[in-house]
Amino acid sequence: MSKKDFLTLKDFSREELLHLLNLALEYKADPSIYHDALKGRTIGMIFEKPSTRTRVSLEAAAFRLGAHAIYLSPRDTQLGRGESIEDTARVLSRYVDLITARVFDHKNLEALARHGSVPVINALSDRFHPAQVLADLMTLKEKKGDLEGLVLTFVGDGANNMAASLAIGGAILGMEVRIATPEGYQPAGDVLEFVEQNAGTLKVFHDPEEAVQGADCVYTDVWVSMGDESQKQERMAAFKPFQVNLRLFERAKDDAVFMHCLPAHRDQEVTSEVADHTRSVIFDEAENRLHTAVALYLHLLLDR
Repeated sequence: MSKKDFLTLKDFSREELLHLLNLALEYKADPSIYHDALKGRTIGMIFEKPSTRTRVSLEAAAFRLGAHAIYLSPRDTQLGRGESIEDTARVLSRYVDLITARVFDHKNLEALARHGSVPVINALSDRFHPAQVLADLMTLKEKKGDLEGLVLTFVGDGANNMAASLAIGGAILGMEVRIATPEGYQPAGDVLEFVEQNAGTLKVFHDPEEAVQGADCVYTDVWVSMGDESQKQERMAAFKPFQVNLRLFERAKDDAVFMHCLPAHRDQEVTSEVADHTRSVIFDEAENRLHTAVALYLHLLLDR
């Protein structure tokens, strides 16, 4: 069977996404059932950006399955000295069984997948962060059961990679996604088009209080992502009214959960009062990055 990549959630059907979530939940309940399932396999890990959760979860998942992970920073490869992405993809495909890549430019990820002969996992790009959203969906499934019909409100930068991936995942799985964001930070056109073509529900608000009313989940992310540092002052001013504080969080449903992909800048996009709330599930999300990484590896290397 031809190889399959995980560059965005668009790459997977509803059935495949639900299979991944159920596989992750199965592994979490009993890790022993997949012990050494990938023994003898090798995972290449290209990281152009620093990382805590993404690197450790992907590397630990490989180790738990008996695979060997090789971490590659720009200093460790010829990419840092001008070798093309295309040649790197062709070479690594001769050595490893799967490539994970955390990149600045999503186009480089697409080139890796296009020219490589092994599966490629998006470990974060400027456009999308599907691995994180897979863990978020798993966490919501744990806390809320059926995902269809849930209302998730993202408060913050509606144009960033998290908002885009949440909108796409919500459309595929039948959730209503609301994005509360200042003027000028709406989701990209291709994201809006995908949601429309898949009969999803995506609503953009400029009033965060209206957006969180009746939500099952309130989600936020940092206001200044890696690569946006030159816009820091402008962004801080624009997003200040969109801070998730206790007053805003309490406008959601009484059993609503709070989510954040981390790292969090406490008392900027979210107050510590909300981050440490009894209904905050931010560390469950972080843990589930490991279990969904296991599911991705198993699906891309064994299921197919």
